[in-house]
Amino acid sequence: MQKTLWFLLFFLLPSICNAVDIKMPSSVQQWPTATPSERGLNEVVLEELHREFEDGKHGYVNSFLLVRGGDLVFERYYDVDYQSLTKTSKLQQKRIMENNYGDNATSQYNYHDPEWHPYYQDTRLHTIQSVTKSVTSALFGIAIGRGELSSLDERIFQYFPRLMSLFEDPLKKSITIRDLLTMSAGIKWDEFTHLYTNPLNDAASMESSDDWLKFILSPPMVFPPGEQFVYNSGITILLSHILQKSVDMPVDEYAQKYLFEPLGIKDFYWKKTPRGLTDTESGLYLTSTDFMKLGQLYLDNGNWRGAQILPESWVESTMAPAFDTGYMGNSYGFQWWLAPYDEGGDNWMFSGSGYGGQYLLIIPEYELVMVFNGWNIFDKARPAKEYLASRVLKGIMSAEGVK
Repeated sequence: MQKTLWFLLFFLLPSICNAVDIKMPSSVQQWPTATPSERGLNEVVLEELHREFEDGKHGYVNSFLLVRGGDLVFERYYDVDYQSLTKTSKLQQKRIMENNYGDNATSQYNYHDPEWHPYYQDTRLHTIQSVTKSVTSALFGIAIGRGELSSLDERIFQYFPRLMSLFEDPLKKSITIRDLLTMSAGIKWDEFTHLYTNPLNDAASMESSDDWLKFILSPPMVFPPGEQFVYNSGITILLSHILQKSVDMPVDEYAQKYLFEPLGIKDFYWKKTPRGLTDTESGLYLTSTDFMKLGQLYLDNGNWRGAQILPESWVESTMAPAFDTGYMGNSYGFQWWLAPYDEGGDNWMFSGSGYGGQYLLIIPEYELVMVFNGWNIFDKARPAKEYLASRVLKGIMSAEGVK
């Protein structure tokens, strides 16, 4: 059956994935534009990558946008028929639904349901998956700047009176907000051994549970807080609860008032957990152009067209590597990745990365923001962020005559 699925995908791919001229929301008009050559980019190099996306060489990519020096210089969208793609093999999909999702087979956390992924319903709002974590980090910066959170070194147990029995271990009771932001809480967790569509993945199990907070806090401690990085999506859900308690407002409403409205972001969708908590680990949907605004905000040290939305000190702290992740030379800050973009590993890009191929890449040295949205969950063709960045940087180097 699996061989049959790949055979069908091979012949259907050209019709499923095509480059199209999609009309986007009016927010795109807020960007000043320039040609690639006007901003020191070789358009031929960019078009080569565009054609590879168009031909499906890198799986299912939905958008590719570049901003340099504050100007939108490249913007391409790719229309993928996910309805057809997910129905390629009804028996295969039935097995996926029953084995991997159980009661959630038609829910917002079924990643094979085209009503929910990668676009929200029939809109152009695209899931940004774990880059939602990076947005959550920005909200903590806003709350710190507004005085609604006094210190990142506060212990978190005080925010969870309902679950106080889960904090009997002194180590767990010593976890701070800073430990959560840097993914170093020390709670047992594994979401890398198994795919996100597998119920053995802790993140997938959390998403199918009725009480996410209890699920996250129930496992034992495996090392002292603040000592070791372990990627844990549940950690960011704890941050959602803490932020809501601190600002006395649901996180999505807080984001709308203090982040999205100042950025001119009018359209978004944000999932909620079964108990009504804003899903800060992967639940946000944005248009690609609005997604790009978040990158420009960080590139400009928290300033958006003259308005200081994030404290500059927060951006600096976020960009400082807190832990070596042990993954491809990447480090981790406050819910953001820092990845090398050259062979020597001496230069870094600031990265939000999400399941399926959601990338928000920022390279301050080149005044560059890159956005890639895709949905590569059907095979392993998802391109690495380092590779995509290198292809774009080739466009800068060739324009400058550097080989």
